Amino acid sequence: MKRNKIIETLSQDKLIEHKQRVAFHEAGHAAGIHLNNKARHLPPVFFKIIFKELNNVTEADVMAYQTSHDDCIARVEGGRLIELLPPSIDSLVRELTEYKEVMMQLVKDYMLAFEADIINLLIGPLAEAKYVADADDEMFNHQIVNLKALKNYGGSSDLALANEYLQSYFTDKQQRAEKLDELFTVAFNFVNNDANWAAISRLADYILGSRKNIIGCEEIVSMLDESIAHFQNRRTAARSRHHA
Repeated sequence: MKRNKIIETLSQDKLIEHKQRVAFHEAGHAAGIHLNNKARHLPPVFFKIIFKELNNVTEADVMAYQTSHDDCIARVEGGRLIELLPPSIDSLVRELTEYKEVMMQLVKDYMLAFEADIINLLIGPLAEAKYVADADDEMFNHQIVNLKALKNYGGSSDLALANEYLQSYFTDKQQRAEKLDELFTVAFNFVNNDANWAAISRLADYILGSRKNIIGCEEIVSMLDESIAHFQNRRTAARSRHHA
C-alpha cells in the first residue's frame, strides 16, 4: 500500500489514539534527552521532533509502528550522545587507560553517556505505556509494564538499538541482560516521577496541537524547563500552605 494514501479502513478515533500514543512516545524520548542528561550533568545535545499531519498517516504507517516503530508520524532526530559505537567498551577502556589517570575521567564520562543514551531510548516506549495505562485507568508498574511489554508500545526499534549498545558493553549475554534490567528500572522511575511526567505530558499535548512539521530543540528544551519549574513552584507553594 502506498504510504501517502489516506486511511480509509481505520476509524478516526483509532487514528487519534495512535497519534496520541506516538506523541507521548516522542515526548518521552525528548524529555529523557534533555532532563535525564541534564540531571546526570551531561553536555547538551541537539535534537528535534519531526512530525506529520494526521490526515497524511497511512494504514502502513500504523502497521509499521505497531510492529517495529518504523514510524513516519513523528520521530526524534538526533539526541544521542554517542553516535558511533566502539567494537567493545573493554577495548576502548584499554586504549584510553594507556594514557594513565588523566584519561580515566574521560572513560567515566563516556560510560555515563553510554548508559544515558540507553535510558533515553527506553523512556520513549515507557512514556507511551504510562499514557495508555492512565487513559485506561490501569496500574503502571514493573509487573505489568516490563521489558518484554515495550514491543506493545512502539518499542521494538528502541530495544534493538539499546541491545546494539549493550553488545558493545558486554560480551556476556547474562551481563547484558542484567545491565538492561538495571537501566530499564532507571527509565521507569524517570517516567513515573511526577515532575517528569508533567513535563512529558505538556510536551505531548503541544505536539498534538502543533501544526508544525518540525519542533526545534530550543523550543522543546524551553518548554520542558518551564514545566519542571512550574511543577516545583506549585509543590513549594503547596508545602507552604500545609505548614502555615
